[in-house]
Amino acid sequence: MTLPASDLTDRDILLVSTADWDNPYWTNKQHVAVELGKRGHRVLYIESQGLRRPTATRRDLGRIWGRLKKGLRPPRRVRENIWVLAPILIPLQSKAWVRRFNRWLLGATIRFWSMMLGLKPRLLWTYSPLTPALYDLEGWDLVIYHAVDDIKSQPGMPRDAIESSEAILSRRADVIFTTAPHLYDVHKAQNPETHYFPNVADFAHFNTALDADTTIPDDIAGLATPRIGFIGAVSGYKMNFALLRAVADARPSWSILLIGEVGEGDPWTDISTLSGAPNIHLLGGRPYASLPRYLKGMDVAILPSNINDYTRSMFPMKFFEYLAAGRPVVATSLPALAEYHHAAQFADTAADFVAAIERCLAGTAPDLETRLTAARDQTYEIRTAKMMAIVARRLAAR
Repeated sequence: MTLPASDLTDRDILLVSTADWDNPYWTNKQHVAVELGKRGHRVLYIESQGLRRPTATRRDLGRIWGRLKKGLRPPRRVRENIWVLAPILIPLQSKAWVRRFNRWLLGATIRFWSMMLGLKPRLLWTYSPLTPALYDLEGWDLVIYHAVDDIKSQPGMPRDAIESSEAILSRRADVIFTTAPHLYDVHKAQNPETHYFPNVADFAHFNTALDADTTIPDDIAGLATPRIGFIGAVSGYKMNFALLRAVADARPSWSILLIGEVGEGDPWTDISTLSGAPNIHLLGGRPYASLPRYLKGMDVAILPSNINDYTRSMFPMKFFEYLAAGRPVVATSLPALAEYHHAAQFADTAADFVAAIERCLAGTAPDLETRLTAARDQTYEIRTAKMMAIVARRLAAR
């Protein structure tokens, strides 16, 4: 039995994110909110609740000040059916008394603004493993946990608090969606309603890199070719800087482009390993709308990831974004990408990484149509439809 569409779309959704709406590199959270809004749900999107302990860096202090300013404003409507709320919370989640105070403050804030906006959230769709500590899990039609990362393994996270809270959430959730095989195994052992859906991409957006009228941005057009590029957070816990430097040193004629904020999600990032390499270009962040243009200017797109507790549970969204843009891809052997050896090159040492890039440059890597086919069915529209079919089944069962 499935529910009629109206029985689903008349349910407002509280979406608890771990990312701010305006982050230039959109993740599952923003894209899923958009798809839910398109399907007729009214969504109250709760921005990041400050899981990581803050530092005294200019970036973190700026974020705290920005959050205070945003928190004093009413929710803003960002798309049809989507409102974004930036709650003011104390960012010291490792303290039990802080979590208790935040739970009270957060509940009061959400109730007030839901009433003011005329929203009546009945589905709780959460990305935060600390949800049981900050939200009441009772009284919802469904609690949906979308586990997209092993958040406790990120630097600066309250690991013990997250671990105990996530165990409660994993058992209590009515549905769990996971984006990596390891996450599926972890949660399936605790909850039979656990489902695996790998990360996907906005295929239509990134595929514009192949359009004849898409231009390469001026800031990279003048750099020497071949141009080998990465787009994403330039963060120490994710990126293998030693591998990247070795590749740059082995092929000084290549331009290595890194597009993304240094230390995003990891203010302890040390990029000194990359210093002094004239062919490594740290370009900083770029607007999401411009990323297909930058990908068009790359001869090969790379994922030089560390292999650690965090990345074992990571399915990098940029993998399908690269493929949708038609770029040959070279990546380290992340467990979640094991089934895509037909669509990309994989290497774990500097010598093998260089050889894989050279195969791509020579045209002996997986061809364009193979790359596009791997990405074409991995879209938010298709994945959201599959997830909502499961949600409808669970609602019908209740």
